[in-house]
Amino acid sequence: MASYGSIAYTPGVRATQRRLRSPVAASAEDPSAEFALGEAEAAFVQASDGFFQATVSETGWPYVQFRGGPPGFVHVLGPASIGYADLRGNRQYISVGNLASDDRVALLFIDFAARRRLKLYGRARVVEDGAVVEVVRAGSDRGHVERAVLVDVVAASWNCPQHIPLRWSAEQVAAIVQPLRARVATLEAELQGRP
Repeated sequence: MASYGSIAYTPGVRATQRRLRSPVAASAEDPSAEFALGEAEAAFVQASDGFFQATVSETGWPYVQFRGGPPGFVHVLGPASIGYADLRGNRQYISVGNLASDDRVALLFIDFAARRRLKLYGRARVVEDGAVVEVVRAGSDRGHVERAVLVDVVAASWNCPQHIPLRWSAEQVAAIVQPLRARVATLEAELQGRP
């Protein structure tokens, strides 16, 4: 089992950390520690309405795309396993094709309103039939579910919130504005009743 540092902090990265005097340069992790998603990570993933996914092409280039859906579309299937429904899109199948030759993925979950982000490394596999497709289909709100993508998470890291811009979804804004709209309606009704 890998640790986040053993994957991300390559010899070249460690040399750069030392050269630039990063406090991370002296960090150490137990590479043999068995990984499991904690309660905070599992809750964050399940509450997410999207994430960025990077796969590796046969040319060695990363391919990044956004995956989105209603909160709950990513399912925590076990202590170190997540899955989501792969919906029919533009039918290029770049991620699915990349996973056929290299199962490594990097996932980035961001909550812009709370300025939190979680990075996951994992090994993904595509499942086109069976019970697990039905499980992940339950979180899908639109589109044709073609398959499930299952990720065995091998490492995770919470990332610094320093440069995350504040953004809210339409649903979050509606929830914030609703009490104000109700108050305006009450005040307008009171004004209408005055002579």
